[in-house]
Amino acid sequence: MGLLYAPKACSYDDFNITSANFDTSSSIISLSSSNLVNMPNISDIKVVKLENPTRIYFDIPNAILSGGKKDWIFTTDGIKEVKISQFSSNPNIVRVVINYDNNFDISNLNFVTLKNGLFIKFKENLVQNPYMQNIYRDDHSSSSDFYEYMTVSTAANPNETIALIDNAFNNKVVDSFGQELHLNTKYYIDKITPGNGMLTIGGMGSAAIEKPMILTNPLRIAFDLPNTLVNKAIRNREYSIGGTDKVRIGQFSVNKARIVITTEDVTKYIPVYARDNQSLVLINSDKVKNLGISGEKINLSGFLNNKIDKQTSAMTLNFDAPLVHGFDRTNSEVIVYLYNTNKYNTSNFDNFFAGTDFSASTLENTEKGLKLSIPIEHDSLVYTYLGQDGKSLKIQVRAPRSIIKDTDSPIIYTKPEEKPLNMPKSTTGKRNVVLDAGHGGTDVGAIKNGTYEKHITLDVAKRVEKLLKAQGYGVLMTRTDDSYISLQDRVAFSEAYAPDIFVSIHVNSSTSDAPNGIETHYYHPESLQLAQTVHSSLVSSINAHDRGTFKSKFYVINHTTAPAILVEMGFISNTAERIQLLTNDRKQATAKAIVEGINNYFKDK
Repeated sequence: MGLLYAPKACSYDDFNITSANFDTSSSIISLSSSNLVNMPNISDIKVVKLENPTRIYFDIPNAILSGGKKDWIFTTDGIKEVKISQFSSNPNIVRVVINYDNNFDISNLNFVTLKNGLFIKFKENLVQNPYMQNIYRDDHSSSSDFYEYMTVSTAANPNETIALIDNAFNNKVVDSFGQELHLNTKYYIDKITPGNGMLTIGGMGSAAIEKPMILTNPLRIAFDLPNTLVNKAIRNREYSIGGTDKVRIGQFSVNKARIVITTEDVTKYIPVYARDNQSLVLINSDKVKNLGISGEKINLSGFLNNKIDKQTSAMTLNFDAPLVHGFDRTNSEVIVYLYNTNKYNTSNFDNFFAGTDFSASTLENTEKGLKLSIPIEHDSLVYTYLGQDGKSLKIQVRAPRSIIKDTDSPIIYTKPEEKPLNMPKSTTGKRNVVLDAGHGGTDVGAIKNGTYEKHITLDVAKRVEKLLKAQGYGVLMTRTDDSYISLQDRVAFSEAYAPDIFVSIHVNSSTSDAPNGIETHYYHPESLQLAQTVHSSLVSSINAHDRGTFKSKFYVINHTTAPAILVEMGFISNTAERIQLLTNDRKQATAKAIVEGINNYFKDK
């Protein structure tokens, strides 16, 4: 896509917006700049509200949108569309327009100013991706821990709609935490509320917590939150949470927060997770009635059992509405309190998990909701995951190797047809790639007028495979025919191969026939360069709308170790684009562009 401004009109004082991205995992719009000095004059930015359609817009003066315009369309209630464009040149003005319907509460917008850009946060997720986010882990360190260089200053929060937005822009950027700070991008704690036997923690992002530690002299319990930054204003202050119980919160390390509760009831304090995982409560479980959980009771609608390998099993509980739950981990069991869940026929649970690794687990009806108890070995590793919509909870248990019989053979991943895994490594100095053709078998993907996504993705993936192999790459495909392969198996397949990169190929869809164009998704920071390089090649080679790169927690790119991306090569729901996607020309052009992007990515390595 060409630049939307004349380079000669750009002055050194302009705010050069090099990228405008939407983080679908946390619903954040980021306007980022490579220029860390020339932030726009915040006081010059005013918000205007218009009707027919209902929308707001604000102009950023002295700004250049060198990354190209964006137009994001959403099919959920509330926000309907976000447009970012170069409104004028000389003077250089970038305009952001947000269209919304009557179901959207504009006060859900939260503006955050960062040292290298402007960020717009929506308190509720706009894009419902089917992924599970880790909310508890036994590990005290992980390869998924990361941080970036940023400096944060949050805006005020007035009641009036326009005042709220204007105030967000009129607050000056205060370099509260120094010149350069390692800010982790997963969770930012900016508010704590102590009292009544509990500590309520509020923030932005996705909260996670590690296995608590019991400390002595004095007796206390410590909870660590990985990938978390604490607002400096609330660090290292002591608060009373009832009786003699005291609490402190601090920045334990550059990307980890630590909460220490001094109490005689160290075994009683547990974390309780809110429906949206934006906040959590540390509470004495004997006083859980003080939580004041409101709203209608939800139903446990189903469950799944997944045997991942000889040591690891996972139980998934599904609900018909977002869950509020508490979690307790002892040396001999895992206890999950499903506080807002209705009574349930527990014999159904017992029958389902009979004969599995969870056969000794129990589900009880209590006055506080359902209580799930899972016996575990002392040295087991436990992890829990919450669905993005709050309607599913997965508990994963990895048993210690000591209980696995010595006669057991090593774990070797095999494809569904039970053929041994063949690993054709590169012999020419090129890199090794796993290609993932989206969907397959009974999982047909998106459908429109008799066209199935699964057929298009496999066709294009095979074309990419052929081109890569011709250039000397080692290539393996997660599926080579119309077979169903679970998301977990696709990840296991890639992990067994240990490639240099992982590329998943998909076709987009919408309930509206209007959206069209190409998207590229990534999640982990180390995947960003691959996403940008491949996406640039795609939009340069194909005459299609550039919808941008997105940070998204799709399962396969969230759980693979290698740099991983997911390409949405067009919309099957758009009639004109669907016709193009079915042609050999568009398929081949897409395959060639992906390969070109991969080549360009490795040139920099």
